[in-house]
Amino acid sequence: MVKEKLIRARKDKKFSQQDIAEHLNISQTQYLRKEKGEIEIKDEEWERIAKLLDVEIDDIKQVDKENSISQNFENITGSYVGSNNVYCNVPEFLLENQQDYIELLKKEIQQLKEKIAQLEQK
Repeated sequence: MVKEKLIRARKDKKFSQQDIAEHLNISQTQYLRKEKGEIEIKDEEWERIAKLLDVEIDDIKQVDKENSISQNFENITGSYVGSNNVYCNVPEFLLENQQDYIELLKKEIQQLKEKIAQLEQK
């Protein structure tokens, strides 16, 4: 997602892409890719850019919703709702692995209960 708010603020303050890139210690090409949304802008970089442009972070920061809401994995069938109601996709093999482990633990608990019952009978 193109960072329209950032581009507008940069141009309003008469900064070039090269100026911002130098401030972030990256190439102008890499900065261009960040503005285009091809590369993520890290929180620290948002802070540094906002300070350079003398604006609030909220005035320039735009988060690509597709990337912030979910991570993409191959063979996905399950979803997990984490903190702040952020949806994360969970690969099927992890879900199966967890289900197998839960079954193993249930069997182990049952065996321990049986052993305790046997010990109490003696």
